[in-house]
Amino acid sequence: MTAPDSFLPVPALVRSVTRETQDTFTLEVCPEHQSSFDAFEPGQFSMLYVFGVAELPISISGDPAKRNTLTYTVRGVGQATNALVNSGRNDWIGVRGPFGRGWPMKQAEGKDVLVVAGGIGLAPLRPAIYHMLAHRELYGRITVLYGARSPRDLLFRKELQRWRKSPQTQVLTTVDYGGVSYRGHVGVVTTLFRRLRLDPAKTVALACGPEIMLRYVTMDLEARGLTQDDIYISMERNMKCGTGLCGHCQFASAFVCKDGPVFPFRSVAQWIHKYEV
Repeated sequence: MTAPDSFLPVPALVRSVTRETQDTFTLEVCPEHQSSFDAFEPGQFSMLYVFGVAELPISISGDPAKRNTLTYTVRGVGQATNALVNSGRNDWIGVRGPFGRGWPMKQAEGKDVLVVAGGIGLAPLRPAIYHMLAHRELYGRITVLYGARSPRDLLFRKELQRWRKSPQTQVLTTVDYGGVSYRGHVGVVTTLFRRLRLDPAKTVALACGPEIMLRYVTMDLEARGLTQDDIYISMERNMKCGTGLCGHCQFASAFVCKDGPVFPFRSVAQWIHKYEV
């Protein structure tokens, strides 16, 4: 559901800013006009406007069941994102959206769901996990595989622990570099696949992370028997307007902001392994 004028930011009050890692923060904001943001689909994104600085696309990372608050998890890597994460409580930002196509929650009902996330890619997947755990009877076994650069870069650690306690839910994490005192799994996220109990005939996979990660994840999932129709990936890159008019996010014949950011893998399979598309 989008605002009445999709190009006009709605003022939103920053309710809280929580540090997740050294450079990543979660913001909770309350839009001034609630009727414009009374629902969003897991996987959709907003355009966040820092007044006088810039506008940038950020996935909604909160609970879809919460109607009064929008949540965004942001890594401070440049002028705009640093300005956003440095917002203080009761500051104002602008919000447009939500935009795009989300995760296939309806199509996944009655099936096992495999969630594969890399780095901050867990944030766009978090609403889907919230939704599945809130409607646990609609889904089969839920497996979450999550990889980060190091132990201190793991997001939502307390929630990962809570998710593990849900019936028929498996949560596995890995890091690229663990250090001498780290006792967890070390390796890229696809190395966790060997620890899965996977029935490809009744499994839907949702993946989000760097494009290089998505290339290897999709290859491994296909090798394990999943069809391209049962693999969905989020490709958030180069989005500027949110409505497909500016053309910055064109990916082959699609526009990521309006045809995605979530794509069935079959629709982009011929392009995902080609660089500079």
